[in-house]
Amino acid sequence: MKPSMQSKLEHLQARLTELNSLMSHEDVTQNMDQFRKYSKEHAEISPVVAKFAQYQSAQEDESAAIEMRQDIESRVFAEEEIKLARERMVNLGEELQKLLLPKDPNDDKNIFIEIRAGTGGDESALFAADLLRMYIRYAERQRWKTEIISASESDLGGYKEVILRLEGEQVYSKLKFESGGHRVQRVPQTETQGRIHTSACTVAVLAEADEIEAVQINPSELRIDTFRASGAGGQHINKTDSAVRITHLPTGIVVECQDDRSQHRNKDQAMKVLVSRIMDARTRAQHQKEAQERKSLIGSGDRSDRIRTYNFPQGRISDHRINLTLYKIDAMMDGDISELLGALSSEHQAELLASLGDT
Repeated sequence: MKPSMQSKLEHLQARLTELNSLMSHEDVTQNMDQFRKYSKEHAEISPVVAKFAQYQSAQEDESAAIEMRQDIESRVFAEEEIKLARERMVNLGEELQKLLLPKDPNDDKNIFIEIRAGTGGDESALFAADLLRMYIRYAERQRWKTEIISASESDLGGYKEVILRLEGEQVYSKLKFESGGHRVQRVPQTETQGRIHTSACTVAVLAEADEIEAVQINPSELRIDTFRASGAGGQHINKTDSAVRITHLPTGIVVECQDDRSQHRNKDQAMKVLVSRIMDARTRAQHQKEAQERKSLIGSGDRSDRIRTYNFPQGRISDHRINLTLYKIDAMMDGDISELLGALSSEHQAELLASLGDT
């Protein structure tokens, strides 16, 4: 184990002891906000410290076996114990290295998924509806809450644009690599001669801001328009100007929300999406230079990235970032995408480990 890693683990060990003391202090238990902050840090550190304790135990076993090796009668047994202890140390060291990887601050956040039809006209809009169903079905398997925030339907029942909110445990962590271009190859419903067409949609995964104040927005920089909702929703939703359109003038970002009968709720939801888009734009700008210098295996999340192809005639889904092809398109379009998402996460983790090794 590198001295820098050893030092960091020893620091965490000391910090956990400190947290145990702080959390038992009477003043802290009366301040619940502070107590929750300490509790969260305690929960993050504990697994690492526990694993480090196992590593230290293996070190002690190795040292004891080395001493035992001095005795001629115990040498064979001691050599075997040394071998086992060192194997444990290697495995535990690798696990500790993964546990110490930089955490994405957004991993625990809820998300908005924006799906937009691209090239392909009506077929692209139908594919957008298929992607929406895929994510909703996956969310159901994860026991997450789903809510359609805004939807612009096409003539054939697809979506020109749809925004889905997902709420649950580790939502962003599991779906953050979905941003990019999704391409479909299949025979459209409108195709009379059985020819395969290629269409595309873009997907953007945005971490939801914890609080609306997370991004300071000057009210004078907003243009808020109200209008009568269109599309599905029945007569009541169309009687009043309940739909809301918010334009952020400095960035040109426009958000519409019309799925609720309440203008107030539509405005509130639109503001949440607006804040998330602004935060996403700022984050991507911060990392743009890094992305140019060192191309990520997972992709930058840029809207123009073509990350995946869904080929229905061949029954396959191929993710181009990690060269993974799975031949179970029906199950995956029904939300069974855990294997794919897991592979993306593992590849990203491997890249982080490689980057640490280079420093």
